[in-house]
Amino acid sequence: MQLIDSHCHLDDDRFDDQRDGVIARAAAAGVRRMVIPATTANRWDKVKQICASDDNLYAAYGLHPWFVEQHQLAHLRELDEWLERENPVALGECGLDFYASRRDEDWQKQLFVEQLRLAANHDLPVIVHSRKANDEVISLLRKHAQGRGVVHSFAGSLQQAQQLYDLGFKLGIAATVGYERARKLRDVVVAMPGDALLLESDAPDQPGAGHRGTLNEPAFIVEHLEAMAELRQQDADDLAAILNRNAETLFKI
Repeated sequence: MQLIDSHCHLDDDRFDDQRDGVIARAAAAGVRRMVIPATTANRWDKVKQICASDDNLYAAYGLHPWFVEQHQLAHLRELDEWLERENPVALGECGLDFYASRRDEDWQKQLFVEQLRLAANHDLPVIVHSRKANDEVISLLRKHAQGRGVVHSFAGSLQQAQQLYDLGFKLGIAATVGYERARKLRDVVVAMPGDALLLESDAPDQPGAGHRGTLNEPAFIVEHLEAMAELRQQDADDLAAILNRNAETLFKI
C-alpha cells in the first residue's frame, strides 16, 4: 500500500536532527509522497531546499494565519514572484484562525483574500487553514476562490463539509479521526463521498492517540487510513487508491 501525505510540515525545525529518519520511516510504512506547505516568507527557501532533495516531496508556499504579525504587504508581492519562479503544487498554507481572538481579523482576511487571488492568477489549488472560522472561510472561498483546494485538518460540521465540497474543495483528514470523541468529524468521514477526502498527518503536530507525547510523523497516516476505512466499512486498499487519486488530481503530482 502506497499513501500520499497531503499536508506535512517536514521543514519544521523540530525535524532538523531527524529529517532523514522521518522520511525513511515514512517510506517503510508506504508513505513516499508528501506535500510540504510553507507558513512564512522566511521559511519558503527551507521548504524549497528540502523538496529539491527528493522528487517525492512537493512544495507549497503561503502565509499562515498563525503568524499574521510577521506578514507584510511586501510578502504578498514576493509570494507572487515566488509562485511564478518555483512552480509549486499549491499556494499555502493560508487561511483564517480565530481560535485565540479576532484581534487581527481584518488583516487575516486581507491576507487570505489576496492569496486566493494569487492562486487564481497562477492556476494553483489552495491549502487552507481554518480554525474557529469555517463560516468565514466558506464565505470568502465562495467569493474569491476558483474551486480548487483543500481545507486541511477539517473540523467542521457535515453541513460545512458539504458546502466546501460543493465549492470544489477537499477535506483534509488528520489523526483526530481516530478518536471516538470526534463524533462530528467521524460522521463527516462516513457521510461524504470518497472524492471529497484527503489523508494528512500535519506532522509534527496532531499525533494520534497511540503517539501522544511524541512528534507526529507522516508514517502514522497509515493509522488514519485504517480508522477511516473502518468507519466507512470500506476496504483499506480501495480507500487508499481513492485518496491517492484525489491528491494526485488536486496537486497534479
